[in-house]
Amino acid sequence: MRYAAHEILVAPARPSAGLGRLGAGICLTVALFFLLSIMWSGLLPVIFGAEGWARIVPGVETATTPTGVLINLATFGLLIVALALSLRAVHRRGLMSVVGPLPRATRQFGRALLAVAALHAIIALVPLPEAMALERNLAAATWAMLLPLGIAGLFCQVFAEEVAFRGYLQTQLAARFTSPVIWMSLPALGFGLLHFDSVTYGANGWLVMVWATGFGLAAADLTARFGTLGPATALHFVNNFSAILVAAPKGQFDGLALYVFPFSLGEEGAVLAVLPTDILMLLCSWLAIRLALRG
Repeated sequence: MRYAAHEILVAPARPSAGLGRLGAGICLTVALFFLLSIMWSGLLPVIFGAEGWARIVPGVETATTPTGVLINLATFGLLIVALALSLRAVHRRGLMSVVGPLPRATRQFGRALLAVAALHAIIALVPLPEAMALERNLAAATWAMLLPLGIAGLFCQVFAEEVAFRGYLQTQLAARFTSPVIWMSLPALGFGLLHFDSVTYGANGWLVMVWATGFGLAAADLTARFGTLGPATALHFVNNFSAILVAAPKGQFDGLALYVFPFSLGEEGAVLAVLPTDILMLLCSWLAIRLALRG
C-alpha cells in the first residue's frame, strides 16, 4: 500500500505497456534528441556569430564559464521536447501524464524543496576541513545577476532527467511488471550508468555510478510513494543547485558556482573523501522529504 499513489502515474501507461512500445519510444526519443542536438549545435554559431562562438566553445566543452554552463543546461530542454513527441507518437499520451496532476505535483515540489533546502542550509553551517575550504569563484553581484538564468537552466536539466527516468521509464515498466525490483531498479541503474565517467573520475567512476544509482532509487521511491514527479524533482534540484550554483569542483561545470572546492573531479583521493558525505546527504534528504509530505 505504500506505493498506492503510484497508480496515478501508472494508469495512463497501461494501454501501451508492451516492451516493444517501450523500446520504440526509447529509440525514437534518442533519435529525436540527437537530431535536435545537431540542429541546436548548428544554431549556436548563428546566435553568437562565428568569432563569438569560437571564443565561447572552450567554456562550453568544460562548462567553466557562465555561458558554457547555461548552454549545457539548456540542451536538456531538447530531451523534454524529444520525449514529449515520442510519448504522443508511440504511446498516445501527453507529457503531463508522466508528471502527475499539476496542482498536486507543484504543492509536493514546494514542500519537498523547502525541507531539503533547510537541511542543506543547516549542513552548510558546519565548518569544512581546511583541506576542503571553499574558494570564491564569482563575485557575489555577478552570481546574483546570473542566478535567475542559472535556476531556470538547472530546473530544465533536472526536470528533463526526472521526466525521462522516473516519469517515462519507471511508469512504463510499472505498467508491465508488478515488482518494484524491476520498475525501480532498471531506471535507477540506467541513471547510474549515465553518470559513469572513468575519464573524469578515474578509479572513482564506479563509485560515482553507485551513488547515482542510489539517487535514482531514492527518486523512484519518492515518485511511487507520492504519485507525482514533484518530490523527486525537488530532491534533484536542491542537490544540483548545491553542486552547480553554490560550490562546484574546480575546473568542471563551475562556471556559475559562487564557490569552488580546492580540487578537481580528477583528484581521486579528494573525491573519494567527499563521497561518504554525499551519500549521507542523499539519505537525509530522502528522509526529510518523506517526513515533509507524510501528512
